[in-house]
Amino acid sequence: MPESVIRKRPAQIVAPPPGVITGPLPAPRPAPGRHPFRGTPPPKPKQPPRPIRGKRPGTVGLIALALLFLGLFCVAMGIGAATSAHFPDWFSGPARTDPPPRSFPVLDPSRPQRLSIPSIKVDAPILDVGRASDGSIDVPPLQRHDEAGWFDGGPTPGQFGPALIVGHADTRTGPSVFYHLPQLKAGQKIEVERSDRSIAIFEVNSVEHYNKGRLPIQRVYGDFSRPSLRLMTCGGTWLGGKQGYSDNVVVYASLVGSKKA
Repeated sequence: MPESVIRKRPAQIVAPPPGVITGPLPAPRPAPGRHPFRGTPPPKPKQPPRPIRGKRPGTVGLIALALLFLGLFCVAMGIGAATSAHFPDWFSGPARTDPPPRSFPVLDPSRPQRLSIPSIKVDAPILDVGRASDGSIDVPPLQRHDEAGWFDGGPTPGQFGPALIVGHADTRTGPSVFYHLPQLKAGQKIEVERSDRSIAIFEVNSVEHYNKGRLPIQRVYGDFSRPSLRLMTCGGTWLGGKQGYSDNVVVYASLVGSKKA
């Protein structure tokens, strides 16, 4: 056996001093109020200060506001007594029996029967027209070219919205009912006799010419802000055939009154 091995001594075990506990260390005791593996607990939220006993927040403000309204009420009552004004009337509208306020007249529905335009010497009966096969507004038949046509798909003259009356300008035999329509001027009167034996009176606002492909549909047919009238006929250049004239002539008029027939 090698001498180096012979010289080695077995390991000596030294006993611990008396009173020393040996073996695995016990687990540390957790701090009260928190888990042993959690960090430092967050600080507790501060409690809001309690209101003083016998008083509530906002009570003083509500009392002050009530006193303010009471004071205004008393002042208003004093003004009413001094000026003979009835205070409750300030907060109420007109009596229910009063008609609604309007800056223009409005008539009940009633079919038109006759058209009169003294300034261009028009006095013609009115017949009903609907839509043509292509969807456009129809016109009176040629054998009745001296009569005007009311579009029965719209308002009657005097109702809210634009009542539309159309007519021919001319035929191969000569002038028709609306031949002189472009000569109308703003301010001139138009009268429409209705089946309820009333006459709706309109005042011309303007006379305008449009290419048939650029007719302002909304302005002509879609203005329902008040009772109005549209008179329409052909104008411009004669194109011939089924095209007819190149333009439309439109008279814009507003209802200004009525009278008995």
